[in-house]
Amino acid sequence: MNSNDIEYLKKYIKESNLDDKYYEYAVGELKKGRPIQYIIGNVNFYGNIIKVNENVLIPRFETELLVDLTIKKIKKYFCNQKVDILDLGTGSGCIAISLKKEINSLVDALDISKKALNVAKENALNNGVKVNFINKDMTTYKTKKYDVIISNPPYIANDEKIMDIVKNNEPHIALYAKNNGLYFYEKIIDNIPYITKDKYLICLEIGQSQSNAIINYANIHLKNIIISVEKDYSNKERFLFITNIEN
Repeated sequence: MNSNDIEYLKKYIKESNLDDKYYEYAVGELKKGRPIQYIIGNVNFYGNIIKVNENVLIPRFETELLVDLTIKKIKKYFCNQKVDILDLGTGSGCIAISLKKEINSLVDALDISKKALNVAKENALNNGVKVNFINKDMTTYKTKKYDVIISNPPYIANDEKIMDIVKNNEPHIALYAKNNGLYFYEKIIDNIPYITKDKYLICLEIGQSQSNAIINYANIHLKNIIISVEKDYSNKERFLFITNIEN
C-alpha cells in the first residue's frame, strides 16, 4: 500500500459518492496486497473506462502509448482507408476498444481465456463499440488476413523476478512466456504470412531488453520488411513495429 493508492482511492470515493465503510473495506484490501485497480474494478485507458478483475491484466500507461503510436502509423500507412485489425491476446479489450473508437476499422480481438473475453465483451458494450471477440490460441489462429496486427503478449521470462503485487494478483497466463519471454513474438512472426494481407503493419509491445532478439528473428523469417523501435515514457525500448509498406 502506498500514498498514491490512498489518494487515488479518496478521489474515487468522493467522485462516486461512496461512504466510509467502502473506504475501510478498500484500505483493508490494499493492506492485503491487492491492486487498487481490482478493488475499484476499473481503469481509465485512453479516455475509456475499462472494467478489470483478476481474470485480465491491468492496462498500463505504456500500452496507451502503444495505442497512440499505432493510430499514427495506421493513418500514415493506410490514410483514410478502412482497415481490418486483429488484437492478439486482447485481455480486457482495452486496445481493441480504443482502436475501434479512433480508426475506421473492423476489429477482431482474440484471447485464449474465456473469462478474459467475458470482461472484454462487457467493456465493448459499455463503451459503445462493436468488436468481434474470438476464443482462440494466438499461436495457431490463421483464419483471416488483416491489415494491422497489434499485440501486448505475455513477455516475462519464467524465471524473471517481478513485483509481488503483480505476481500474486494478475493472471500468469497474461504475464509469462517461454523462451526467455520471446515465445509469442516468434509465433506471431511465424504466422504473419497467414494472417496478413499483401501490405501490413505489425505493432508490438515488448520487454525492454527484447528488441534485438525480435529484430533478428523477424529478419530471418520475413522478407522486405522495415522495422522500427520506439521508447516508452521511461526512455526504454518498449514498442516494435514491422511493416512492408514503404511510405
